[in-house]
Amino acid sequence: MSEKLTIDDAATRWSTPDRAGMPLVVLLHGYGADEHDLFGLVPHLPEGIAAASVAAPLTPPWPMPGRSWYPIEGLDGRSADAVTAAADAFLRWLDTAATGASSVALLGFSQGAAVALQALRLAPERFGAVAALSGYAAPGELPHDDDLKELRPPVFWGRGSHDDVIPPALIDHTAQWLPEHSELSGRVYIGLTHSISEEELVDVRLFLTKWVEGITP
Repeated sequence: MSEKLTIDDAATRWSTPDRAGMPLVVLLHGYGADEHDLFGLVPHLPEGIAAASVAAPLTPPWPMPGRSWYPIEGLDGRSADAVTAAADAFLRWLDTAATGASSVALLGFSQGAAVALQALRLAPERFGAVAALSGYAAPGELPHDDDLKELRPPVFWGRGSHDDVIPPALIDHTAQWLPEHSELSGRVYIGLTHSISEEELVDVRLFLTKWVEGITP
């Protein structure tokens, strides 16, 4: 992880080519998926926005398909530093890709949710809202964490009651961390595993609709 990660902008899927001045939702997929995975959620997002689905910068170990934001295997799996490196790479992509957006929101699943929350921590002023699905906030402290306590950006955290992928210690940490650093809304979906349900998508649409309605012209 010593070299800077790079996101392949050519792999990004956009919902519309005409997006100047529009609110932008960036979709960050989970481990072993790719930029096509969450693009199917676009019809469930509010109208009048642009959406971009980004390909993570790493390839998981064979035979796992797709992409990953950071390693989860080995003694250093789910390292907070690795999550930060991925968030840094995402912010560099955003520097050029999101110019002209009226506001930017993030929607991440699993690893993508962890990276979305870490990006919010690194650059809280850049995001209007974050929807973190089946993910977690990385442990440790970052320089802008105190700023988040003052700004309290809107965050939606959704997860399934039967999700056994994210370690319980990380869930417990997130349950304590998010209420202190955001205007938190969310839900635990009874019976849901490590996935996204139709019920959750309804809640996400409502959450993002409030974000769009709150954007200052």
